[in-house]
Amino acid sequence: MAKRNLLEGKKILVVDDEPDILDTVAELLSMCRVTKALDFESAEELLERESFDIVILDIMGVRGYELLEVATGREMTTVMLTANAMSPEHMQKSRNEGAAFFIPKEKISDIAVYLNDILEALENGQSTWARWFNRMADYFEEKFGPDWQKKHGIGVR
Repeated sequence: MAKRNLLEGKKILVVDDEPDILDTVAELLSMCRVTKALDFESAEELLERESFDIVILDIMGVRGYELLEVATGREMTTVMLTANAMSPEHMQKSRNEGAAFFIPKEKISDIAVYLNDILEALENGQSTWARWFNRMADYFEEKFGPDWQKKHGIGVR
């Protein structure tokens, strides 16, 4: 039996200052209703005016942490997507400030898998970060070394 796609028809806001990233995410999430924003101001207006099932935020360039505060304040599930802020510190800050997931832009091709993980975890009352840890721990160990979790006080495994 095929696993159901929890993303089908979901309303998603994607915020990034790179138009090609917005287009790529919209294409990868074609089963969703995707709204795109290129800057902080238009994203903030959308977040205040509408409700989204998932909000995907770049960290740099669009003041992602400020938008994270707006989105989580309205109880919207929010994911951080980044290339330039790829560090254990930004991952921890994203988690501490309420993001449900932290996705490296180089893993963008798997974004539908990650978002399905989030929705399934939420549906089952589970931590979205536990799913993230299962999927991303090896990637981060390769990127930051085998002791990165201990060094930064982050329990992944």
